Amino acid sequence: MITAETPLVFDRTNLTDEQLIDLYKALLKPRMIEEKMLVLLRQSKLAKWFSGIGQEAISVGTAMALDKQEYILPMHRNLGIFTVRGIPLNRLFSQFTGKPSGFTKGRDRSFHMGTQEYKIVGMISHLGPQLGVADGVALANLLRGDKKVTAVFTGDGATSEGDFHESINVAAVWNLPVIFIIENNGYGLSTPSSEQFRCKQFIDKAIGYGIEGVQVDGNNILEVYKTVSELAASMRENPRPVLLECMTFRMRGHEEASGTKYVPQELFDVWGRKDPIKNYESYLLEEKIIDADFVEMVRAGIKEEIEEGLEISFSEPDVNVDTTTELADMFAPATNSVIPAVSNNKSDKRFLDAITDAMRQAMQRHTNLVIMGQDVAEYGGAFKATAGFVEEFGKGRVRNTPLCESAIVGTGLGLSINGYKSIVEMQFADFVTCGFNQIVNNLAKTHYRWGQNADVVVRMPTGASVAAGPFHSQSTEAWFFHVPGLKIVYPAFPSDAKGLLAASIEDPNPVMYFEHKALYRSINEDVYDDYYTIEIGKAKTVREGNDLSIITYGLGVHWAIEALQLHPEIDAEIIDLRTLLPWDEEAVLNSVKKTGKVIVMHEDTQTGGIGGEITARIAEKCFPYLDAPPVRIGALDTPVPMSAALEKNFLPKERFIQLLCELNAY
Repeated sequence: MITAETPLVFDRTNLTDEQLIDLYKALLKPRMIEEKMLVLLRQSKLAKWFSGIGQEAISVGTAMALDKQEYILPMHRNLGIFTVRGIPLNRLFSQFTGKPSGFTKGRDRSFHMGTQEYKIVGMISHLGPQLGVADGVALANLLRGDKKVTAVFTGDGATSEGDFHESINVAAVWNLPVIFIIENNGYGLSTPSSEQFRCKQFIDKAIGYGIEGVQVDGNNILEVYKTVSELAASMRENPRPVLLECMTFRMRGHEEASGTKYVPQELFDVWGRKDPIKNYESYLLEEKIIDADFVEMVRAGIKEEIEEGLEISFSEPDVNVDTTTELADMFAPATNSVIPAVSNNKSDKRFLDAITDAMRQAMQRHTNLVIMGQDVAEYGGAFKATAGFVEEFGKGRVRNTPLCESAIVGTGLGLSINGYKSIVEMQFADFVTCGFNQIVNNLAKTHYRWGQNADVVVRMPTGASVAAGPFHSQSTEAWFFHVPGLKIVYPAFPSDAKGLLAASIEDPNPVMYFEHKALYRSINEDVYDDYYTIEIGKAKTVREGNDLSIITYGLGVHWAIEALQLHPEIDAEIIDLRTLLPWDEEAVLNSVKKTGKVIVMHEDTQTGGIGGEITARIAEKCFPYLDAPPVRIGALDTPVPMSAALEKNFLPKERFIQLLCELNAY
C-alpha cells in the first residue's frame, strides 16, 4: 500500500522532454491560481474556497491523459481538470465570483458547474450522485460505439454514500468504460478515514464488484499520467470499469473556514515532503530538462495570465437580476407544437395498452431512446408495460437494472448529457424515495444551473384502490410538486395516457409521469393508432356544468364521474388537470368564475396535497366570483392501509360525495 513514506520515484519511460515540460506547466498553473485565490479570500473578494493544494497531480495527470472529447466529472479539489481543458481563466474567475459570464450565471459556486464545450460535468454538494451520471455518459458512448472512456472523481469520504456502491455495481454489470477515481486524502471534512471505513485500501473494494482496482501515488504526476493513459487505451478497446485509488493528502482544510486543527501536525510534515510540484520540479532540474531561468519564465507567464483573467472578471458587471429570465431558465426550450395522428384510425385500448403503445412508437421514432428499470426487459416490467420490447429493440436499449434507483436516475441524466433520451421506470412510485436526491437535486436543477437539459421521463406506477398497503399504494406526486425544474404529468384516460406520454418523451426536460395502477386494466377507450402528442400543461373539461366545478386528476376524475351519475341533480363541471406542473391555472379559474363554487379533490393525503395550492390560488384570484368557500378533499392523513375496508375508509371517495352534495346545496 502506498503511504506518505513511499518515495516519489519519477519514471519517464517513453515520455519526451516536451511531454515532461507540458506536464510541469499544467501542474504548476492550478497551484498558482489557488495561491492567488487564497489571497483574494483573505481580502474578501472571494466568498469560499475548497483547496486542492497537494493533490494537483491527480487532476492534471488524468486530464492530460484523456482525449479532450472524453467527459470528466470532477469535484471540489480538481481545478487542474478545468485548466488543462483550456477554459479561459477569466471565465473560471467569473464562475468563482458569481459573475454573468461564469458557467452558472451566478447561480452556483466554484466547481458546481458543467460545460459541454469542454466536456466537463460538475458536481452537486451531495457528491455521490455524479458517479451515476458518469455511468450514463459512458453508456451513451457504448451504445453509439464510440471508443471513449469517462472519468469521474470522488473522495474517500463520499465512498460511504450509497451512490458509490450503486454506480460502480451498475458499471460492472453493464461493462461501462468508467474510471472511478478515488482521491484518498485521509479525511472526509474532519472525519478521518478510520471512522469512514474498515478496509485499508479502496482497491480491495473493487474485488466485491468484480472489477479491477489500481492504486497509484497521487502525488506522482508521471505515475498518474501513465496509469490513466494505459487504462484509458485498454478500456477504449475493452470497455469495462476500473477503480483507481490515488493516495494523497489534503494540505488545507475541507474548505478554508474549517481550518486544520483536527489534523496531527506530523501528517502535514511527512506529506509536505511529498509535495507533487516541488518534487517534480526538482526532478526536472536534476535531469537538466529545465533550469531555474525556465522555472522563473513559466511562473511569470502564469502569473500574468492570472492577473489578466482577474482584471477581465473583476471589471465585468454584476449579475442583472431579472425575474423573467430566472423563471425562463428553469426549463430547456420545448416545442409546443402538437404532433397530430397521421390518420383517424382508432382502436380500443386499455390504459396500460395506451402507455405501451406510446413507448413502442417513441422507441421507433427516437433511435437514441433507452428504457431502464427493474425487470423491464424479458419480463416486460412488473405490469407488463414493456412486454416484447427487448425482442424488438434489443437489450442495449431495453435494460434491466440492478436494484438501484438512484444510480439509474443518474444514468438517465448522463445519457441526456451525452445525447440520449431515457425512460426510467420506477417499479412502484413508492420506490422513488431511493432515487429522490437525483431527481430533485440533479434532474430538476441542472438546466437552471448550467443550461444542460435532462431529457428523462420517470414513469411512476402510482395510487391505491388495489389493497397493496403502505409501500405500493402511495400517492407521491406532491413530493415533486414543490420542486422547480420538474414537470408532472398525470393522465386519467387511455387517449391522454398515450398522447401525454409521447409528449413527455418529446420534451427535453425531466418529466415525472404518473400512471394509476387501478386504471391499467379497468378502463378502455378508442385511441388513435398513430403516434401523437397532447400538449403538456393543458387541462381538459371532461364534463360541462354550471352549478359548481370539480377540479381533480387521475383516479379522482373517475370518482367525480361516478358521483355525478349517482346525483344527476348536480350540474357540475369536471376539470381534469392532466398536468400538475405546470398546472392549467387559466382553465381552472375560468371554470370557477363560471360556476361560482368549487371542490378540489385528490387521492393523496389532504395535508400538504396539491389541492391546497390550487384552492389557495382560487381564493386569491376568484374571490369576487365565489358563491361559497372553496372546498378541498383528500385522503386521511395516515399511511395507505392494506385491508380493503381500511383502504376504502382512507380514500376520499365517499367523503367527496358528501362534500359535493353539501357544496351543491350551499
